[in-house]
Amino acid sequence: MDLRAEKLDLIQWMAQLSDEKVIRKIKALRNEKLDDSILTESHKSILEERIANHEANPESGSSWEEVKQRVTSK
Repeated sequence: MDLRAEKLDLIQWMAQLSDEKVIRKIKALRNEKLDDSILTESHKSILEERIANHEANPESGSSWEEVKQRVTSK
């Protein structure tokens, strides 16, 4: 089933829902922040540390061209 058909099937199913508990759960999913559900606090901390390191030493990294060259030469 393609994505459009899946969505239409869900819409029809939701239109027939009468269970308030299920409706509240669906609304909570809709309101959930995507980035909060994917990144843990540990991951966020690592990213913040790496961004700070880059800002303090912007010349310490490699350009995209340098990285691409290293990868394609292997």
